[in-house]
Parts: sequence; C-alpha cells; structure tokens
Amino acid sequence: MLYGRYEHTVDSKNRVFVPAKYKDSLGCSFKLTYNDFNKCILVYSDREWEKYEEKISALPTLQFENFIREIYSNTVDVQIDSQGRIVIPQFLKDKVDIQKNVLFMGVGTHIEIWAQEVFEEKRKTVDMNEMKNLMIQMGF
Repeated sequence: MLYGRYEHTVDSKNRVFVPAKYKDSLGCSFKLTYNDFNKCILVYSDREWEKYEEKISALPTLQFENFIREIYSNTVDVQIDSQGRIVIPQFLKDKVDIQKNVLFMGVGTHIEIWAQEVFEEKRKTVDMNEMKNLMIQMGF
C-alpha cells in the first residue's frame, strides 16, 4: 500500500529523486502515465500496471479507442538511476505544468506526481463537508 506525501525538486535535466519510501514498492523500473482528469502523472509498478492493462484490454475497443490511444501513447517506462532519480519526459512535464517543485503522493495502489502549485489550487476546490459526508456514509 502506497501512502504519504513527499516534496522534491525537478532539476534542469528533468531528473527528480524518487522518495525512498516508494522505491521498494516500485522496483527499479516502472511506468509513468498522464491523468488528464486531475492533471498529474500516475506512477505504476510493473505489477500494478499489469492489473491496469487488464482493465483496459477488457474495454470495447471501438467505443473506447480514443481513451486507449491516450493512455498508451502517454505511457513511458522509467528506471531509477544510481543516484535514486528518474527522468520525467518533457511531454509529461508539459501536460501537468511541472516547472520545479513536485509532490509525490501515495494513493493506495499507485503514486501521483503533481506540480506543487497545481495541487495547491486543486485543494482549494475540495468541499470538506462533502468529503466528511462521504466518510460518514462509508462508516469512517
């Protein structure tokens, strides 16, 4: 289970340190993809990516062809270098407005990488009363 929030900085070569807490779960190689709904990068271990691919392959191709194309064309394999960093491709940085400061956030089965400024703006739109009501409904 991936959880926690870690702040890091992307350097001029698009490299960023992967939080040590996540390295064991991710392994040395994993997937980065783009989430247009939340404007963040999704990080999947190879094992979790296989589960995600199973869901995608079960979709009716004709009905979901644009979705399928968007997912696969924006997914890349990355490897952790000897310093514990990955390179975030420029096209992914551009899609989620990453400039320098990023947040790594564990969200259960995967990790999200957010531009810190984008996430702070997103948080302003969260209705805490709605979240409280959902938690009550779920028995928390």
